[in-house]
Amino acid sequence: MPATASPRLPDVFGAISHPARRQMLDLLRDSERSVSTLTRSFRMSRPAVSQHLRVLLDAGLVHEQRHGRERRYRLVPAGLTPVRDWMAHYERYWDQHLGRLQALLARAETPKTKTSP
Repeated sequence: MPATASPRLPDVFGAISHPARRQMLDLLRDSERSVSTLTRSFRMSRPAVSQHLRVLLDAGLVHEQRHGRERRYRLVPAGLTPVRDWMAHYERYWDQHLGRLQALLARAETPKTKTSP
């Protein structure tokens, strides 16, 4: 009996690990863009930009649509859900630490009252 391969989950964390890909997601946040338009924002070749977009596409973070000979990409925010869920796990940690920092800063800003001799 042949073994069936389990479906491969998108590698969202691997996709966002590269700074250029994170910048591409930032650029796509406001509107869809073509490969040519994206390439102008980077100091890399068009094929290199296309390779990064392929990684984002495979991870489910962008959607590709063809318009004639041009390919346009747009952000798929729902693809970042695993990142949001992972970060939520640490939210309590940050809330506690930031709360302590806020209290410390508030004490430091409070003027000290002087006692007269």
